[in-house]
Amino acid sequence: MKPLFSFFFAICLMFGIAMPALAADPDPNPDLLKVALLPDENASELIKRNQPLKEYLESTLGKEIELIVTTDYSSMIEAMRFGRIDLAYFGPLSYVMARSKSEIEPFAAMIVDGKPTYRSIIIANVDSGVESYADIEGMKMAYGDRASTSSHLIPKTVLLESAGLEAGEDYEAHFVGSHDAVAVNVANGNADAGGLSEVIFEHVMDRGLIDRNQVRVLGHSGEYPQYPWAMRSNLDPELKQQIQDAFISIDDEEILDNLKAEGFAVITDADYDVIREMGSLLNLDFGKM
Repeated sequence: MKPLFSFFFAICLMFGIAMPALAADPDPNPDLLKVALLPDENASELIKRNQPLKEYLESTLGKEIELIVTTDYSSMIEAMRFGRIDLAYFGPLSYVMARSKSEIEPFAAMIVDGKPTYRSIIIANVDSGVESYADIEGMKMAYGDRASTSSHLIPKTVLLESAGLEAGEDYEAHFVGSHDAVAVNVANGNADAGGLSEVIFEHVMDRGLIDRNQVRVLGHSGEYPQYPWAMRSNLDPELKQQIQDAFISIDDEEILDNLKAEGFAVITDADYDVIREMGSLLNLDFGKM
């Protein structure tokens, strides 16, 4: 033992102090897989809605599954960084951020309308006077989480590229936490406009969370790679393959409907270079967000 550590060890023994546990590497083949869902909607609703996915993975992988919804995107990124979760459903931006801080790899992205891509939309309150992107100048714009792609990075880029509007200078940017919160705040008039995922916006309206007559869609973004599922890179190779195969093979309509997907396609890290390029346009430092 080194002298300093020996002294500390002796003091611990003398006074009955427990030695601090040394951090262990995460188990490459755990009996329990902790699966984090993207915290873009109400947590209890997400857990309840994805019980069929939990049961499917337990049956297919032969392991116990624990579904987790963290308080926000940042806490999910940190949980993955420190090995407290094994799989996670990320947004493209939160994936890129997590990848910059930890050893993870994407393995599947959902297919919607026959393709593994999606769009963001920008909406406005009908009474706000906002009828175009340019009208957002001087207004209040609602975004979801800072680490969200479709309710932050993409709509912010759209406003910059399409109307030359920069957050904090040309309009007020407010972060309200989730996509459904963006829709609700815009519909209630707490924000003049907002950005969110087109799929989640439709889901919010279908659930009756907002009065569809109180919002108008100003426009859509281009197509971007879908939200990736990612896993710890230090999982056992055989287990990683089993996990990927399990997702690609999902054909249960209830599971897919709950995930708002038609199926899953194989995805790679290179597919998210477009997200890194958008971050560079906005001068984002993914490692410090």
